[in-house]
Amino acid sequence: MSERRKLLFYGAMSIDGYIAREDHGLDWLIGTEGEEDTTYDAFYATVDTLIMGRKTYEQVLKLSPDVFPYEDKKTYIFSHTLQNSEQGTHIIREDLLSFVTNLKNEAGQHIWVVGGGELLQSLFKASLVDELFLQVAPVMIGKGIPLFLPTDQESTFLLQEVNQYQQIAEMHFVLKQNQT
Repeated sequence: MSERRKLLFYGAMSIDGYIAREDHGLDWLIGTEGEEDTTYDAFYATVDTLIMGRKTYEQVLKLSPDVFPYEDKKTYIFSHTLQNSEQGTHIIREDLLSFVTNLKNEAGQHIWVVGGGELLQSLFKASLVDELFLQVAPVMIGKGIPLFLPTDQESTFLLQEVNQYQQIAEMHFVLKQNQT
């Protein structure tokens, strides 16, 4: 019997918990010493499927207008309004939680939740996120797009590992209920 696929979040945030400025800008992160030294390449090799919301997808296209950076992975974009997407990506209009639950039960490598905010919040509420890989940049941007939206739900994680890559702190957490 194969092991169930894990749903992972991997991403960077400011000390005050934002993943981007209000205009989706990442200038506060780009060029931070250590940004290129993180575990991204090793992490990326463990996933074969990506999921993201429309807003994140549109930002990815703005940041990489010439080549879709995830063309070597199955990519699902959750949107009720997006009409077209890059070749090799799939627009999903069905229920997020049912789709992701089914995806986790399929054979394959891990699944990466790209971006944050609303999509991530829905997955947390359904206890579908298994692990977090958080990079914290040494800056407070004051306002922007938060990684975690306010909720009444409490989730407990276990800290697995902490690494420092020059000015980037990287923490790996596992959802406590998934511990054996």
